[in-house]
Formats: sequence, structure tokens, C-alpha cells
Amino acid sequence: MFDKECIQSRGFKNSKDAAGRTTGFQLTIRSLYYRGVWLSQLRPAVITVDGETFSGEQITWTINGVTYTQGEMASLGNIHWGVLDPAVFTVVKAGGLSSGPHDIELSYTYSCSYFPPSLDTVLGMKPQKRTLVLV
Repeated sequence: MFDKECIQSRGFKNSKDAAGRTTGFQLTIRSLYYRGVWLSQLRPAVITVDGETFSGEQITWTINGVTYTQGEMASLGNIHWGVLDPAVFTVVKAGGLSSGPHDIELSYTYSCSYFPPSLDTVLGMKPQKRTLVLV
């Protein structure tokens, strides 16, 4: 079951490489758009944790078990992110995050195929904020 908020309380953890080194962190979100979106409709996300901002190739999305860079998602108009499918962000940050509470802010927008280009990303949401505890 999902939390009401976009940023989910489950799935917030440090990520490790194959050698066991902490290389960043992960956080899970849910889509707030009731129809879901095609990956090509998503615009790059920006994540801020405790005032430190991450963007571009620092962030990958994992949807339905497949990981995508933000750059490659622009050409994936045949893959859908459904409203009931969680997405996992993996963020590159050497050493990951320390244990304890962290203030998280997430921003991303998405286009709508039936809107004119001048209104292309009006369906973007306001920045989502949540404090999560890393254990």
C-alpha cells in the first residue's frame, strides 16, 4: 500500500555497488497523476536533500524493475509508469547519507500530449517535501 504523499516512507536507504561500497541513496515515489505517464512525457527530476541538490545524470529512475537514466527516458514513448507502480530514484552521492532525519524535496514535471507546446509542462506538480529517517 502507498503512502498518500508522493515521497514514500518505505524504500529510503543508502545504495551499494557490487563491492559493497556505499555509492549513494535511494528513495521511492508514486505518481500523483491518476492516468500514469509514458516515460517520454517525464522531464528530469531534481532532488534536494538537506540543502544539497542532485540532478541530471546523478539520478536514475527504476520503474517496473528496469533502470533508466533521465536522458534516455525522453525517447521511451512505449513504456508506461502507472499510478500503482512505484518508481525508485537512485542518486549518486559518494558515501551515501548519514543515519538520521533528512529533509527531502523532489521536483519533476511531465508533459501532456493533448496540450499545445506552450502549455507542455503545466501538469508538473509543486515541489514535494518530506522528512524521512534513514536507519
